[in-house]
Amino acid sequence: MRLVVGRIGRAHGIRGDVAVDVRTDDPDARFGEGAVLLTDPASVGPLTIASTRRHSGRLLVRFKGVADRDAAEALRGTTLLVDSADIAPLDDPDEFHDHELIGLRAVTTEGRTVGTVEDVLHHAQDVLVITAEEGHEVLVPFVADLVPDVDVAAGRITLDPPPGLLDLQSTD
Repeated sequence: MRLVVGRIGRAHGIRGDVAVDVRTDDPDARFGEGAVLLTDPASVGPLTIASTRRHSGRLLVRFKGVADRDAAEALRGTTLLVDSADIAPLDDPDEFHDHELIGLRAVTTEGRTVGTVEDVLHHAQDVLVITAEEGHEVLVPFVADLVPDVDVAAGRITLDPPPGLLDLQSTD
């Protein structure tokens, strides 16, 4: 699975630097010197980072082979990606990357299959988006009381929902 880590904005200066809209929680690891990033569109990359620096709160990146403003401006709008297989698991056993959760089978503590995790939303509270076997969508707050067990290796999360949470169906 490919994960978005940034998007190239406008060129900065005349030596090939670009501003990058960072979309990762670990920019130091993703945008380190020598890091190779996949691109969308694929024909533009892969791109290798030559150097990075901060300027007025923005991340400026120079890629190998991009030596002037025109070449940098041609990259504008390119999405920067990494392969999820290249991202190490977190050290904390109670924290997960979104891509580790997506695709897991959701079951209740009684063993009833609910559906599959399709997405993770990050708002005031992290929320799992589960597509139920009946086809409707169920939103489950990702908290220990409601999701007491996550077993990535087994491909399963266990839900302990309050009465009615899983019975809600879309009325459209």
